[in-house]
Amino acid sequence: MAPSRLTPLLLLVLVIILWAPSGSSGSDVLDSGCLKVPASEFAISLKSTIGAVQQVTSIVSKFANTFADFRLSNAISDCLDLLDLSDEELSWTLSASQNPKGKDNSTGHLSADLRTWLSAALINQDTCMEGFEGSNSIVMNLVSGGLNQVTSLVHDVLIMVRQVQDSKPNSKGGRSGGSNGSGHPGRKLIKSSDDFPYWVKSKDRRLVQQNGNGGVSADAVVAADGTGNFTRVMDAVLAAPDYSTRRYVIYIKKGVYREYVEISKKKWNLMMIGDGIDVTVISGNRSFIDGWTTYRSATFAVKGKGFIARDITFENTAGPQKHQAVAFRSDSDLSVMYRCAMRGYQDTLYAHSMRQFYRECQISGTVDFIFGDGTVVFQKCQIVARKGLPNQKNTITAQGRKDPSEPTGFSIQFSNITAEPDLLASVNSTPTYLGRPWKLYSRTIFMQSYMSSAIRPEGWLEWNGNFALDTLCYREYMNYGPGAGLSSRVKWPGFHAINDSAEANNYTVAQFILGNSWLPSTGVKYTAGLVV
Repeated sequence: MAPSRLTPLLLLVLVIILWAPSGSSGSDVLDSGCLKVPASEFAISLKSTIGAVQQVTSIVSKFANTFADFRLSNAISDCLDLLDLSDEELSWTLSASQNPKGKDNSTGHLSADLRTWLSAALINQDTCMEGFEGSNSIVMNLVSGGLNQVTSLVHDVLIMVRQVQDSKPNSKGGRSGGSNGSGHPGRKLIKSSDDFPYWVKSKDRRLVQQNGNGGVSADAVVAADGTGNFTRVMDAVLAAPDYSTRRYVIYIKKGVYREYVEISKKKWNLMMIGDGIDVTVISGNRSFIDGWTTYRSATFAVKGKGFIARDITFENTAGPQKHQAVAFRSDSDLSVMYRCAMRGYQDTLYAHSMRQFYRECQISGTVDFIFGDGTVVFQKCQIVARKGLPNQKNTITAQGRKDPSEPTGFSIQFSNITAEPDLLASVNSTPTYLGRPWKLYSRTIFMQSYMSSAIRPEGWLEWNGNFALDTLCYREYMNYGPGAGLSSRVKWPGFHAINDSAEANNYTVAQFILGNSWLPSTGVKYTAGLVV
C-alpha cells in the first residue's frame, strides 16, 4: 500500500530535517570554534568538576558552626560561599557550552564567557585557603587537598577552551576601525553611547548618564530620614526580585548608611543610584585585625551579575593600622561603576573576579588598594595614594592572575594617578609604586594616564624576592607627568615599556579587557584602541 511505501521516505526526510541543523550549528560548531576537545569530552569534564566541588562543599559544611574561633568561622563561611560560587560558574559554563546560541545575560561571545567564568571558578578555592590565614591550621589541612583537586580540575577544563579573537563590528564596540594609513591611531568624537561597554543596554546607559535623580523611575527608595520605602540599603536588596532579567533600580537618598551590604548571586541586574560621591555614603569598618577575613571585611559586596552603581561612595574607615579592610568587593560579571568612590587604606577595592568596568571613579588607599583577579578596565578614574603607617610602602595594584590561561588583568587608561596632599609633601618617607605581583602571572597595564611625582622612579615593587618577576606581565604605554619617566624603571623580564602601537594594541580596552570578546568601547577610533 502507498502509506507503507512512503514511510521510509518520510523517515529519511525527518532525519534530514532534524539532524542537519544540529550538525551545522550545535556541538560541531562549538568544537571547531571554541574548544580544543570534543564538546562531549568538555561536558564530561565539567560534570566531573562540579561533582568534585559538591563533594568538597559537603566536607567543609561539616565544620560550619562548630568552632568558637571568630576568624575560623568566617573562613569556613567564606569557603562555603566561594564553593557555591564555583558550582554556579561551572554550571553556567556547562549550560552555555550545551546551548552555544543562548544569551543568558552574557556577552554572546562564547569563548570569552567560558574563559571568564572558568577563571573565576579557578580563583575561588585560593581565596578560600587565604581566609584561613591566622586561624586553626588543622581545618585548613583537612580541606586543602579537596580544594587543590578542584582547582586542578578547573584548570584542566579552562585550557580546553580556545581563545577566539572577536570580530564584531565597530558599531557594537567590537574590533575597532583600522589604521588611518600613517601607522597612528585616528580619533573620532566621543559619543555618550560609546562611553560604556557594548553590553550595557541603551536604556541602562540613559539611566547611568542622567544628571540628578528626578527623572529616574526607582523600584525602591532608601532614605535614612524615613521618607523612602526602606531606611537600610540591605533591606531594599533583600526585597529585590531574584534572577531578574530586567533592570531593578534602587535609589539611595543622601546620607551615611552605616551597614554591610551583600548582594547575593541571585540578585541579577540591580542598579543603585545615589545623590553623589560623598553625599550618599555606605560605610563600614571591618578589618583583618578585628577577626574578619579579607574577603568578608568588605563594606559592600556584590555577586549578582549585571550590577550597576552610580553616584555613591563606598568606604571602609578601619584605618591603616587595621591592615586588610575592603570597602568594595565585586564578583559581578558585566558590571559597571560610574562616578563612584571607593575609599579605604589597605585593600580598598577587591575586584575579585569577572568582567568589570569603572568609569570616572575615585579610588584611594595605601597597600594593594586595587587588587583581585577580575578582568577590569578603569577609565578616566582618579586613583589616589594615601599616607598610611610609618615606613610603609604604598602599592596601587596587586593583580591576582595565577595561570597564563586566564584572560584576567587590570587595564588603567586615561586616568589620573596621584596622592593626597600630605603624602605628596612627604614622598621620600612613603614611597608609592604602581603595583606588585600578588600571584605568579599578575597582569597590569597603565596606558595614557597622568602620573604625579608620588610614583617612585622604579615604578613597580617586588612581592617577595624574585617571585613572579619572570612571569608577570606589567606594561606602560604613553603615560605622562613627573612620575611617568621610564629611564629608572625596574629591569624585570616581565616588565617593559611599550614602544609601538602594534604591541600596545594588545592591551587596549578593545583587545585586552575582552582579549576574547567583551570589548567595552572607549568611543575612540583606533588602530587598535589607542589615542595619539
